[in-house]
Amino acid sequence: MVETIFSNPLFKDIVLPFLLVFTIVFAILEKTKLLGDGKKQIDAIVALVVGLIFVGFSTATSIVSRLVPFLAVALIILFIVMLVFGFVGGKEKDVLGRGVKIALGVVFGIAFVIAILFVTGYLDKLINMVTVNANAGKILVNVVFLVAVGAAIALILASGKKGGSSE
Repeated sequence: MVETIFSNPLFKDIVLPFLLVFTIVFAILEKTKLLGDGKKQIDAIVALVVGLIFVGFSTATSIVSRLVPFLAVALIILFIVMLVFGFVGGKEKDVLGRGVKIALGVVFGIAFVIAILFVTGYLDKLINMVTVNANAGKILVNVVFLVAVGAAIALILASGKKGGSSE
């Protein structure tokens, strides 16, 4: 494996976590105006101190270093969901009917869950669990039953909102 500046432990365990904490603390202090309005220098000094204290504790930096990849993946998943929602439920020109939008949303949602399971490698494990395990049939029946009950409750609640109270 080629050693780059980005894979250097000094950079990934100290510099990047420091920059992340410094930026977040500075942004929070600026947005909330906790230390006063127009006090960027004070906000920067406080953010610098918090960032340096943070980097001084290896436990804290290791926790953040382990969480950031999950955050990045979650942000990408959120971005994809927002893209699909924008595609299905766009407001620019309402050429699709409400039922078609809901159907497309459900299809895209199921495809998205299957894609995530496939990419992470859990799809094969899930298929093996359902097809090989003797209790899988019982589990599958229970899951289908719970989904059907949830869908029925959602439909009842949605139709109750449409009716409104005309009293």
